[in-house]
Amino acid sequence: MASIDSVWGRLFAAPSARAEEPAHRRDATPRVWTDSAHHAARPEGKVLEAGGRGAGAGRCALRAFANEDVLFYVKRIDNSGVVRQADPNSRARCLRMAGSVFGAAVLLIFVLLPSAYGLLAGYRIQSLRHESERLAAAQASLELEETQLLSPARMEELAREQRFVDPAPQNVVYLDEKQGSLAMNQ
Repeated sequence: MASIDSVWGRLFAAPSARAEEPAHRRDATPRVWTDSAHHAARPEGKVLEAGGRGAGAGRCALRAFANEDVLFYVKRIDNSGVVRQADPNSRARCLRMAGSVFGAAVLLIFVLLPSAYGLLAGYRIQSLRHESERLAAAQASLELEETQLLSPARMEELAREQRFVDPAPQNVVYLDEKQGSLAMNQ
């Protein structure tokens, strides 16, 4: 198990010093920490005072972390010079997708067109029914007005206003149908 000092030293050591260290060095000394202000920022102290108070309060050993001796180096990758390779099938795929979407839209329109036409025809039929009812009511009111104007009582009233009178019976001349000189309506 590696001690904190060895791991800390390997992390912040110069690259040439890292290459000289063995990969798995086992240390028999336990790791210990201190909580004093001098060692709080750097974990290379050796004594942990129990309870954090006083110099002789006690020592406490720390367990090793799993895989603490494994180090990962991060290398910066610059992809600014990399150009994406053109896909020769991408244009055909794009056109095929656009054609399928257009075909699906046309098919959907043809499927929904009869129901939309039926809905519009229903609105038209309803408006024609309302117009027919309105025209029937107007015709009924006109027929009522006509019967009122052509009634015999109204005719007598108009004749009196315009001074129309019936002729006397001796002034009436009846035509004989047997005479051939008169024109007849047929």
